[in-house]
Amino acid sequence: MRKQILSLIVAGGLATAVLSQPAAAGVFLGVNIGVAPPERAVEVVPAARVGYVWAPGYWRWDGHRHVWANGYWVRGRPGYEYRAAYWEHAGPNWRFHDGYWARHR
Repeated sequence: MRKQILSLIVAGGLATAVLSQPAAAGVFLGVNIGVAPPERAVEVVPAARVGYVWAPGYWRWDGHRHVWANGYWVRGRPGYEYRAAYWEHAGPNWRFHDGYWARHR
């Protein structure tokens, strides 16, 4: 019983330490498929919002077909620029790259 309690305390402490740390790395989402995405959909961009950047819509793959994901506002990050999600033709396949923040050069 004492070992179980000690294990729970250690696990809880580790979880707290991990969850309280700021994210140091971004998330990478990669999808490779053999079907080209449709032409970019026409999207009306709303009026600019102070402190925000428009992340344009894109075609996402739902496992069976391309589905349009509408654009949205993301809070700006000083010193960074937002790079929109895109599809890259790679040999016979298409590779999806999620949007991300890049440092200004």
